Amino acid sequence: MFTGIVQAVGRIRSLEPRGGDLRLVVETGGLDLAGVAVGDSISVSGACLTAVALEPGAFAADVSRETLDKTILGQLGQGSPVNLERALRAGDALGGHYVTGHVDGLASVVDVREDARSWRVRFEVPGPLARYLAPKGSATVDGVSLTINEVEGRVFGVNLIPHTLEVTTLGALAPGRRVNLEVDIIARYVERLMAAGPASGVQ
Repeated sequence: MFTGIVQAVGRIRSLEPRGGDLRLVVETGGLDLAGVAVGDSISVSGACLTAVALEPGAFAADVSRETLDKTILGQLGQGSPVNLERALRAGDALGGHYVTGHVDGLASVVDVREDARSWRVRFEVPGPLARYLAPKGSATVDGVSLTINEVEGRVFGVNLIPHTLEVTTLGALAPGRRVNLEVDIIARYVERLMAAGPASGVQ
């Protein structure tokens, strides 16, 4: 579990194909790996990956075919910047919202415009995911927890403040760029409860 508050921007050091999937080595930049062990989870641009090897300033993770197909990780190259976050620990501050690191799909940037010192960015999402978006709700874009400003059909808009543009990869967004999207887990649970109807025996 994560919060969507990026702790560092790292870079892809290497990508090694292995039997149809991929092993990534990620340089962690300012991310502190103290206390991280092999088997722990790290969010890489919103995708939860398991650290399979550690070294000073870097970790390795195996990326399955499923993850390569459903996220932007398969489109990255050597040197590509990535947003990094360690898994949430009991007692840690929850600065964003609950994020699983299980990417729901890819969204595309529709447009970017300046709004004072901030940016207004609109994203188009796959049709089945649009129902999980609500004004003033939350969405995770490339691992960054964002508040939704407005929703129009399959398009939602956000406001990116200068701090977010400086400390994440979102400062490089441009029309047409694809990003990892995770919808709010609470919206999914609400949908499931409503679909199930009243519990048997409950008056």
